[in-house]
Amino acid sequence: MVRKCVKIGNRVIGDGYPCFIIAEIGINHNGSVALAKKMIDIAVTTGCDAVKFQKRTVDIVYTKEELAKERRSVFGNTNGDLKRGLEFGEDEYKEIDEYCKRKGIMWFASCWDENSVDFMEKFDIPCYKIASASLTDDNLLRYTRSKGKPILLSTGMSTMEEIRHAVSILGEDNLVILHCTSTYPSNTEEMNLRVIETFRKEFSCPIGYSGHERGVTPSVLAAALGAAVVERHITIDRTNWGSDQAASLEMAGLYHLVRDIRQTPALLGDGVKVVYPRELPIIEKLRRVKG
Repeated sequence: MVRKCVKIGNRVIGDGYPCFIIAEIGINHNGSVALAKKMIDIAVTTGCDAVKFQKRTVDIVYTKEELAKERRSVFGNTNGDLKRGLEFGEDEYKEIDEYCKRKGIMWFASCWDENSVDFMEKFDIPCYKIASASLTDDNLLRYTRSKGKPILLSTGMSTMEEIRHAVSILGEDNLVILHCTSTYPSNTEEMNLRVIETFRKEFSCPIGYSGHERGVTPSVLAAALGAAVVERHITIDRTNWGSDQAASLEMAGLYHLVRDIRQTPALLGDGVKVVYPRELPIIEKLRRVKG
């Protein structure tokens, strides 16, 4: 199968190109631009290619009943207080946009509703992400696609039939499909990394991985299985409050993730068995019978 490539910013995504590594800040900023900037710094320092946020129009995405539910947080006593407290507005995103440009790293967002897509159109983001929760939202898929930018489609909590339907709406041009399991954090038996191979056989667009596991091993294995994109949540401190913190990587973990993924192509090699020059003196030293 000839696999299509996708260009995001100045990076080409696809087979034969370096893995595109996304540090998802998401809502781990806990409503603080200063904290978001610290995580941007971590992503830059460790060598990530992009950072990602989440954008919602709270009163559209959630029902009045859901927002009224009791939920204690630093923002108040209801779920609505929390959801609104975690949302950045235009001033905050202008500051983030300027900061990312100054630091030389791409940023974009997963938009959970059409209004949020329109909001993000104010910024020169290079692509959009469709969150796993939005995969079955046909209208949002069509609206996001209408903006003409590359799309990354996350596939957590979705059946193959639902994924095929979403892809039929989006088309495979300018699309990256991400294998994902929507548990936070994910257990070993929920990883099912060979789905990456399943996707690679069925779809002609680049295939990636969005992970919510503890540690870095599954994400590195995903790259070895052909993931052209790897996305992981990041945080300053996994003990911070927030639903995504436990499934996130701190700076040391992110450093090891990026390092190991970058080494993966060299570790895999080209499959041709050869005798390396550094092995020659070992032959002289150890072989009793030389071939």
